[in-house]
Amino acid sequence: MARAFLRWSIEDLANKSGVGVTTIKRMESFDGIPGARVENLQAIKDTFIATKKIKFENESTISVKE
Repeated sequence: MARAFLRWSIEDLANKSGVGVTTIKRMESFDGIPGARVENLQAIKDTFIATKKIKFENESTISVKE
């Protein structure tokens, strides 16, 4: 959802976060919390937060600023 809101491709997110394209595709295919390394999840979260357009309310809720 956050990636789509930002209109980023998987490649965009991979380049900005340092997480591999294959890893992001695997994570996005999960329903719920993805089984991924904590470091990768944190890198993606930090990348979204750095945009100042995505805010993580809690573990399962994000909000977006237009």
